[in-house]
Amino acid sequence: MRCCVCLILLLCAGFAHAADYVIAVSVDAMGTGYMQTLVQAGRLPHFRQIEAEGAFTTNARNDRDFTVTLPNHISMLTSRPVLGPRGHRWSKNTDPAAGMTLHSNAACYVASVFDVAHDSGRRTGLWATKTKFSLFRVSYDGTHGAPDASGHNRGRNKLDVFVYRKTSPALVDDFLSSMNQQPCNFAFVHFGEADAAGHSFGWGSEAYDAALVTIDDCLGRIMDLMLTNANLRGRATLIVTADHGGKDKDHSDNAHPLDYTIPFLVWGAEVDRGDLYRLNANTRRDPGTGRPDYETQAQPIRNAEVGNLALSLLKLGPIPGSVFDARQDLRVATPTATGQRGSRGLSGLDN
Repeated sequence: MRCCVCLILLLCAGFAHAADYVIAVSVDAMGTGYMQTLVQAGRLPHFRQIEAEGAFTTNARNDRDFTVTLPNHISMLTSRPVLGPRGHRWSKNTDPAAGMTLHSNAACYVASVFDVAHDSGRRTGLWATKTKFSLFRVSYDGTHGAPDASGHNRGRNKLDVFVYRKTSPALVDDFLSSMNQQPCNFAFVHFGEADAAGHSFGWGSEAYDAALVTIDDCLGRIMDLMLTNANLRGRATLIVTADHGGKDKDHSDNAHPLDYTIPFLVWGAEVDRGDLYRLNANTRRDPGTGRPDYETQAQPIRNAEVGNLALSLLKLGPIPGSVFDARQDLRVATPTATGQRGSRGLSGLDN
């Protein structure tokens, strides 16, 4: 029933206006193959709806060197790889030690999507189901965040809302309450049940599939919010991706397709229906089953493009020091004749 209601409201809302709100959702451990099997079986109706109405690919890539949770989420929010001179350099996948921040680990400030949104006067928030995400709270708080780069003195605290809840349904309860009361212009939501089920029972197990079904329902509640909230209706965009897939009970093999093949889906304001690789034929290339390195001229779509894509949708510039989508040329709608720029390897991007 929810899908029918959403479709009717979608047609009425039209999603014709610019995005004033971007909600980025990461489904921890959602490999493409597992997701698509359930989509085709009719068990994930909201993922299916996004594929029917939005722009997406089921063949995106995560970080080339690390197929684990925290490094990939840092990449999503900073639009940097893990390693290299322009990487964020955080390779650990545990709760941060006391006093550690992204910046102290990298020996330099690591700007994020939260910096750009905050310094432009937008409200930001992060909701997570793993305690290790406290790294973002401490790295971008009033002590460790950078001074406001805009000159308006909005303070160092780049993250207005940080919420941890153990389960995705409880997390969504808090998220919906917050967004209905005082919506964040950029909100990041992390769902972790599939990862826990994969490690305990195996990827593709009944428990893993049930976790994705639960997350699909949570996603549907967020989509309902976008269609019914007076502030968000017709002005919000949803980005959905994953940090990694998995096989058996693990996901640490960065060279295995089941670990590195993930979805990237976009739905809502300023989004056309279609395949993301076709929409970005001049700047991105479908990697097939391959795992391109960062020197490859035609890059695949990567989960680390979330940060700069979100800022582009909000009509804001890229994250300082970022690498992925630093030109903000990832298109989620049909481009104009002059709207695309040629592809270059990441090593050739402008500093």
